[in-house]
Amino acid sequence: MKALYLGKMAGWRMWASTLVVVVLSNVYGSSAIETDTLVPLDSHLFHSLRRISSPVVSPDHQKALFLTSYYDPDVNKEYNYLSLLDIEVGNMTQLTPVLEGSDRASNLVWLGPSTAGYLSKGALYQHDLVPHTNGTLLFNATLSINSATYRASSGILLFTASTLADGNISSVAKQLNVEKNRTDSAMVFDNLWARHWNKWMSEQKSTLFAINTTNEIYGAWQLGKETNLMQGLPPTKDSLLRWEVEGYTASEDGEHVAFVVRNPGLDMAWSTNVDIYLTATDGSMRPNLLTSAFKGIASGPTFSTDGSAVAWLQMETPGYESDINRIYMYNVTTGNMYSVAHEWDLSPQSILWSADNKVLYALTPDRGNRRLFSVDIATGKYKPLTDYGFVSSIARVGAGKLLAVYSNVTESSDIYTIDVGGSDGSLHGSMRRLTDVNGERLDGVYLSEAEDFWFTGAMRDKIHGWILRPVGFNATRKYPLALLIHGGPQQASMHAFGLGQWNPNMYASAGYATVIINFHGSSSYGQNFTDSIRQQWGGYPYEDLMKGLDHVISTYAFVDATRMVALGGSYGGYMANWINGNTDRFRALVAHDGQFNMVAGYYSTDELWFIEHDLGGAPFTAAGRAEYEKHNPERLADKFKTPTLFIHGANDFRLTLEQSLAPWTLLRRKGIPSRLVYFPDEDHWVSKMGNSMRWYEEVFKWMAEWTST
Repeated sequence: MKALYLGKMAGWRMWASTLVVVVLSNVYGSSAIETDTLVPLDSHLFHSLRRISSPVVSPDHQKALFLTSYYDPDVNKEYNYLSLLDIEVGNMTQLTPVLEGSDRASNLVWLGPSTAGYLSKGALYQHDLVPHTNGTLLFNATLSINSATYRASSGILLFTASTLADGNISSVAKQLNVEKNRTDSAMVFDNLWARHWNKWMSEQKSTLFAINTTNEIYGAWQLGKETNLMQGLPPTKDSLLRWEVEGYTASEDGEHVAFVVRNPGLDMAWSTNVDIYLTATDGSMRPNLLTSAFKGIASGPTFSTDGSAVAWLQMETPGYESDINRIYMYNVTTGNMYSVAHEWDLSPQSILWSADNKVLYALTPDRGNRRLFSVDIATGKYKPLTDYGFVSSIARVGAGKLLAVYSNVTESSDIYTIDVGGSDGSLHGSMRRLTDVNGERLDGVYLSEAEDFWFTGAMRDKIHGWILRPVGFNATRKYPLALLIHGGPQQASMHAFGLGQWNPNMYASAGYATVIINFHGSSSYGQNFTDSIRQQWGGYPYEDLMKGLDHVISTYAFVDATRMVALGGSYGGYMANWINGNTDRFRALVAHDGQFNMVAGYYSTDELWFIEHDLGGAPFTAAGRAEYEKHNPERLADKFKTPTLFIHGANDFRLTLEQSLAPWTLLRRKGIPSRLVYFPDEDHWVSKMGNSMRWYEEVFKWMAEWTST
């Protein structure tokens, strides 16, 4: 016997007494399943769900700060507020009033045992933990602060702000005044690194500063003069190509900081050389390059609790942005560098030291989940501490406990404690839920579980996927199918509750049997599986998707093979175009910011390293051109016949607007129904909530039109 639908109680999956539970025979039998008490997850509710930030633990490990954000579709406004969480009891106290628009808080820090800090409108505010009160201004530079970190033991305040080549905060205001009086708007570039993601390069670069502070009696703060911690980096000739901090972390004693920078040079558009430097927060030492042995991407530095070592994640292969992350460490005292668990075949995305510095906790994708692992530093042995679902962040709470943000397909993100036991990393306890920010809103709402399946795909490899049953499911009926194709391509769909455009339960609530397949190239199944997509963009993944569909159709009798829609964004949009040139088994397609012309895409993208690695070269060589054409949907333009909805943001520099205009032109010129949804204020993603609602509206309207749903 198996029950289908889950309610929630105290953070654990409990069968809800208010729902209709039906006993099913064999594979759900043939009887109808009554779900009249469940309502669909509609767009209005979905976009108004609360979003929770990563908690920041207090110095005494008793409390945590976090932000709750939400959108009100009725007035098209976004809000958030700061709350205090009692970790032991689980009580929550709202600290600030609801903050709107540009007043919203971000970047939480502890400024003392009973003082919180946050950024708002580019300035640092302090809050004395009095419920429903506004914070007071603590620090306001002459330009906006982008991020801040504070270490109470040393009184060091670290922050980033955008500066000009002289590294002086005050110079930017002068330049802005000059810009106002310009008679032209020209931007001149000699270097190919002229834009990235959605922004054109400017002379302003994010710079890391430190300030000595003194907290006087009665809460008054004395702030010293800021010190530019990046001044000792090698000089650059081009003011548009300078050092720019992409991330940083400070030791708990506040003596050292490790920061991440992309190495400036003429090859920035086709190089993945991202480095980590170590320096003293008092500015007394020249920044020390820790990653000189590598030309790949370094990320996520984190200090041991005693400040004696820093660990980070390192990609060793130059030019490959999806290389496996190896764990490296640097001893601050001896200068020795070494690797831990180097033979591990999974790629951690975030690491944190244990309280006793004997274990690293690693958030690592594994077979469609993002699991918490412990890694023994002395032996390199690793073991999973969580299983199903998605752990998005962790923070230490004393010696044997972590505070985590966790979600799965049916439960939105909330804060949990995880008992991680002693220094051996053994799991002595379990997850305990502390918050339930959307429990009342999702009570009585249909949320389908993900039913995992495996099948034999390309290269006779086992491929993982899952299916969600549609709202009002009745085993005697046939349902249209929605195939969601993830982007990357070296990413993976996860058992998580996403709040963007690709939450599978939104499609299940729209009446579709919703299918997800992690094809060759997906992460979380070992690095060889991820690497296998190289020079196979239109090969193995397409074969996996088609064989996966065959498996679903033969296994799940309720799927209507004559009413199928495939949808994808980025690489998933490329695959929608590739599908259009290779099969007519779908009634309709949706391509969001997808690739249509591989050659034109190479010459217009912002990051050349990505496509050069994946396709094995550049199209201006004979061999490279042949490889690009091999996987080029435009080469198959004469075979396109499936109605397609194209969606694109004007500010997408990864895949420019022409990549959707071209196939839309093709289909319209051939007399094939097609539609273009254009967002002039979006980029590779749809980030504005009102636009996201319109995105779903247009997608579901298109799908319903072609599947008679």
